[in-house]
Amino acid sequence: MALRLGDTAPNFQAETSEGYIDFYEYLGDGWGILFSHPADYTPVCTTELGSVARLKDEFAKRNTKVMALSVDGLESHKGWISDINETQNTEVNFPIIADEDRKVSELYDMIHPNSDENFTVRSVFVIGNDKKIKLIITYPASTGRNFDELLRVIDSLQLTANYSVATPANWKQGEDVVVSPAIKTEDIPAKFPKGHKVIKPYLRTTPQPDL
Repeated sequence: MALRLGDTAPNFQAETSEGYIDFYEYLGDGWGILFSHPADYTPVCTTELGSVARLKDEFAKRNTKVMALSVDGLESHKGWISDINETQNTEVNFPIIADEDRKVSELYDMIHPNSDENFTVRSVFVIGNDKKIKLIITYPASTGRNFDELLRVIDSLQLTANYSVATPANWKQGEDVVVSPAIKTEDIPAKFPKGHKVIKPYLRTTPQPDL
């Protein structure tokens, strides 16, 4: 059965490029990103893993750990990591699961027969500190993932988890947010003392509350 938003992310144990890891223990009390790759030595994924490695400090600021997955084995991973480090001018600094038995791929529904029954599709799961799935995105093999967008989404998810707000289209850190419809307009000043705007009765904005 396919996983959906709000479902508990399944735990698993797996061999990775950084040793045998329990997923929940790896995440601890933080957030996580689990993302899959069709196979080692694929060109688009090579650039993606390099991008993730360069963003390590940004993920750390958000208390977020990343873990990648490929259905190839550890020896293959080691060679691929060497290529990634060389071509992307970085050092891969996160584990890559060696999912040769497809255990994790099937647990997270990463193999779609309509795409290719032998390879994982390029899925991304954002997992909250409550181990619930907060975001699922699936990309085709030809389109590289936008990890700046994933950082933006994590910012939104973490903000809206703690405040009664939502983030509008194209929102970025520091911009105004939307007040939850559940809050009465007359109650906004007490909850959001930085001020607010009433654009429509159902569309009220306020400065980002955690800054």
